[in-house]
Amino acid sequence: MKKEELKLTSEWDKTFPKSEKVDHSKVTFVNRYGITLAADLYAPKDKEGQLPAIAVCGPFGAVKEQAAGLYAQTMAERGFLTIAFDPSFTGESGGNVRYMASPDINTEDFMAAVDFLSLHEKADPDRIGIIGICGWGGMALNTAALDTRIKATAASTMYDMTRVNANGYFDSENSEEARYQKRAAMCAQRLADLKAGAYTLGGGVVDPLPEDAPFFVKDYYDYYKTKRGYHPRSLNSNGGWNVIGCESFLNQPILKYSNEIRSAVLIMHGKKAHSCYFSKDAYAAMTKDSKYTDNKELLIIPDAVHTDLYDGGGKDAIPFDKLECFFTKHLK
Repeated sequence: MKKEELKLTSEWDKTFPKSEKVDHSKVTFVNRYGITLAADLYAPKDKEGQLPAIAVCGPFGAVKEQAAGLYAQTMAERGFLTIAFDPSFTGESGGNVRYMASPDINTEDFMAAVDFLSLHEKADPDRIGIIGICGWGGMALNTAALDTRIKATAASTMYDMTRVNANGYFDSENSEEARYQKRAAMCAQRLADLKAGAYTLGGGVVDPLPEDAPFFVKDYYDYYKTKRGYHPRSLNSNGGWNVIGCESFLNQPILKYSNEIRSAVLIMHGKKAHSCYFSKDAYAAMTKDSKYTDNKELLIIPDAVHTDLYDGGGKDAIPFDKLECFFTKHLK
């Protein structure tokens, strides 16, 4: 597969400090659509032989230098070979037009990451897992339903991006009429963009923050728009997705066959997160009428809000001990 030439940053530009316990390097790989993806590879310094491996991605609209990289580096410190990658059309990864998303292509991004790890000399191809954060938690579940090579999946503070696009937040726009209006607006935007010769950005997290903003908007602002989590390549920190970037999510539920996932799944979410209903409902759907419930788990974390599971929220909210036990058990 011919790789696209990517511009990769050589200096450490993460939102978290570099660990002395792991070796870090930049890698690239190609998905089945021919898009070259960029990733950070983290390898534990004190481990030899083929290791259990984990691919990490998310949140939706973030880059690998943010939460995904923190998860990947921390799990590498605990003995796993890990990669944190940028999805197609975002970050340092290839693909044009920029700032587009697709349930199909983004699921393929995860599968391409599994391809890469399966063929890596330091990885055991029979011990591969994935971690998806926020919108990529839903993508991770979709990938786990499709990719039989995956032995364990963790979805952290997950969003079902198809549901939120089709139904709105808290399902407040769940009607045929509301969806019709969204579709009509997207179709009009397509023509406006073609006439203008450029795609219109939808805007990232609102800035400045309105005084009457809902709590979940304040939560996102506190991460993406402050020193805590800001990154210059992050869509959410800057101009956001194209207005039509997520158009196809309106018609494509990604969790249709989640109850057929045979491999292990851990879904974890903060109890105080506005988005907790996504994880509770995803777990219920995954275990309903399923023959494979013994290795499925829902972990609700007290006092944690949505972005606490991005970086710990200053209170060590990410249960890394639990993640280590989960992946050690199921990647053996």
